[in-house]
Amino acid sequence: MDWTLEVVVVPVTEVDRAKAFYVDQVGFHLDHDINPGPGQRLVQLTPPGSGCSIVLGKGMVPDMPPGSLKGLQLVVADVRKAREELVERGVEVGELQVYGSDPGTGALEDLDNIGFIHFADPDGNGWSVQQISARAKG
Repeated sequence: MDWTLEVVVVPVTEVDRAKAFYVDQVGFHLDHDINPGPGQRLVQLTPPGSGCSIVLGKGMVPDMPPGSLKGLQLVVADVRKAREELVERGVEVGELQVYGSDPGTGALEDLDNIGFIHFADPDGNGWSVQQISARAKG
């Protein structure tokens, strides 16, 4: 039996601000923005190529303080290119980090599994982006 992770709730202060950040700056696809009932709102967003979405909401989201989610991780084929795209869209992204070994020749594949960048949304929810070119859909 497969167990797939499909949705992660991301606690935010302002749904519209977070939606704009994830769609306009990070490049996530807007799946839904609905108001299922009085005082409720649910926004579902999916990273390009991902089978897992994030949900932002009001009146429906578990009681988690905004900005308390850390360690969310995206995988890309080229972490340098991903960083460049995020910076071009106005996201504050840390410098390329290499964990575990020396990247060697500087070739793209030298960063596989060890090349990371990090950023946070406006509330401080923390994201990592890791290069695994063999798995990423690019």
